[in-house]
Amino acid sequence: MAKRKSVRAATVRQARLTDAAARGRSVAAQVVRRRAAIRRERKAAPPRPVRRRARRKAAPQIPARTRRALALPPPTGLLVAEGDSWFDYPLNDVLSMLEDRHGFDVESVAHKGDTVEDMAYGVGQFDDFARLLEKLLRQERVPDAILLSGGGNDIAGDEFAMLINHVLSGLPPVNAEIVHGLVDVRLRNAYTFLISGLTEIAQRYLNRPIPILLHGYDYAVPDGRGFLGGWSFLPGPWLQPGLYQKGHRNLNTNKTIVRSLIDAFNTMVQQVSAMPQYGHVRYVDLMNTLSQGAAYKNDWANELHPTERGFRAVAARIAGAI
Repeated sequence: MAKRKSVRAATVRQARLTDAAARGRSVAAQVVRRRAAIRRERKAAPPRPVRRRARRKAAPQIPARTRRALALPPPTGLLVAEGDSWFDYPLNDVLSMLEDRHGFDVESVAHKGDTVEDMAYGVGQFDDFARLLEKLLRQERVPDAILLSGGGNDIAGDEFAMLINHVLSGLPPVNAEIVHGLVDVRLRNAYTFLISGLTEIAQRYLNRPIPILLHGYDYAVPDGRGFLGGWSFLPGPWLQPGLYQKGHRNLNTNKTIVRSLIDAFNTMVQQVSAMPQYGHVRYVDLMNTLSQGAAYKNDWANELHPTERGFRAVAARIAGAI
């Protein structure tokens, strides 16, 4: 009986993923058709009147010293990024490190605070990607890879406490049923939808997929630190409040709770990347990239985001996988 239930559950999950992939491709196809209509309108628009040559402004000149200062070796490659604050963070993030330290050109539609569901189902997300890809292709620039970063905002924050059982309940610290519903159902489906949609858009423009890199997370430390301390209106903390709300006040115990959640998320992302239809998708394992020991603050600026040194280490792992 248990075996039959397990087989049935696996069949239902596979059916859901197949449906998510089909819906992602369908929405992406609609976006491509909409973009084609926009291009037709743009071509059909009456030309703007050209000003008389004498009245036109001279083309802006770039000083020779500036040209010399900006002269760099050819880029390592061209990357397109979709993601959250790991790709869109003040001063330093993964993308700035890939550009400044690894020589990539990076074009991004990432936005801090975005969840994976925002990226998959949000209004205009596929449009933004298609518009950016069109612009690059008009410039004869073909991306070498698409980078995807997401998941932290889906787990952490205001609803984080829902994943945790109260310390006095006698139940395990992590509510396995809710975590399963969030990670193995909702986020798995959203990732499948998103990857299938991005793949469909690339296929329709290039007749082939663009390689996609997904990454997991290293073990965050729920120490109550938010952005610049998290005071007043500043974002964070995202983990400790939920743990404290459920009576978990020991940092070492709380580290273990967060570890189990990150393990569940990483396993899901790795499994999605290994789906047979995603031969062009690669998972980047970031475990043991950032410290969780006594000197963890050297790598973690707060509960969710690395320091400059931490972002540098993460970018090095991703660059090595491209």
